[in-house]
Amino acid sequence: MSSRRPANPPRARFFWAWAAVWLFYMAGPISDAWHRPEIWQRAVGLAAAAAFCIIYVVGFLSVRAQLRATGRLQSMTRALTRLGVLTALAAVLTVIVGESGLTALVYIAVTAVFTLPPPHAWGTVLAAAAAAFVLPRTVPGWDGGIDLTFAIMVAALAVWGVTRVVQRNAQLAEAREEITRLAIADERNRFARDMHDLLGHSLTVVAVKSELAGRLVQLAPERAEAELADIQRLVREALADVRAAVAGYREMSLATELASARSALDAAGIEADVPVTGEAVDPDRQELFAWVVREGVTNVVRHSDAKHCWVRLDRSAVEILDDGRGPSGDAMGAGQGHGLGGLQERLDAAGCALTVGRREGGGFLLRAALPAR
Repeated sequence: MSSRRPANPPRARFFWAWAAVWLFYMAGPISDAWHRPEIWQRAVGLAAAAAFCIIYVVGFLSVRAQLRATGRLQSMTRALTRLGVLTALAAVLTVIVGESGLTALVYIAVTAVFTLPPPHAWGTVLAAAAAAFVLPRTVPGWDGGIDLTFAIMVAALAVWGVTRVVQRNAQLAEAREEITRLAIADERNRFARDMHDLLGHSLTVVAVKSELAGRLVQLAPERAEAELADIQRLVREALADVRAAVAGYREMSLATELASARSALDAAGIEADVPVTGEAVDPDRQELFAWVVREGVTNVVRHSDAKHCWVRLDRSAVEILDDGRGPSGDAMGAGQGHGLGGLQERLDAAGCALTVGRREGGGFLLRAALPAR
């Protein structure tokens, strides 16, 4: 799954206009610069105002792109450099045009909130507000008619709210992508587990029956033919199971698994004590217990060297026991393959406890029990 976002979504193409429209309030300083008596004052004032506006818009867009992409602000060095340049340009403009140049303080405060961490941002905002309050009342010739302190605080609060929304949206988008990735990984694991459980049992029975048919070819040709026919049936059923699992419609039948268990144990020369039906089991739990029977009997046939196997069922539990060599080492470890691990995951999801260990009297015990309801 790719986590890349569109580089330039349709609504983002004209976002620069949304940022630039607020520069309307720079019309006063620009007009004052245009009406300066000296040509050099006009040139310097207009250049400073133009550079200020361009850096503000470009910086605003770059920070917004960073927030949308990562949910994080740009580096402190980059943010401070941008603020330093804007402050210098505002100072030049104010020197040229006078009191109206203080309008740039609003944009400096907004930029600080949008680019700096909260402690540094609000320190800058308070400094800009203080300058807007003090300078008109202390500089000779300025009448203090433009009180920008309130405008600076309101603009800073508004942009702070927008910044929080953008950050939260970016974090939510990242969380959604992670949830999607985890869901895909979980589905892959589930499918792999189902394939193991489906084919592991079928191929084990096919292998056992093939060996039996090979021994019977000379001794009992008719029985060998019957075993080969059964092998063909098992292969067709396994293929149908795989197709059904791929389509997502396969449901396990406990009665079918019990019959398959008797057939597999008989072919392996293991005396089977297996219920004929699964009527004793709660209907809601039959499919889950069918997986347990399939995996448990497959392990008996593959690994146990047992002479007898017992399958016991009741309403809320299933047991598979044998009189073979029993577990060696970690019963859930690599020595037992992936089957028991997959079965553990399946049972955990259903709130079922799995017990794997040595049977009293020798052999292997596998028990799955669901809590009473």
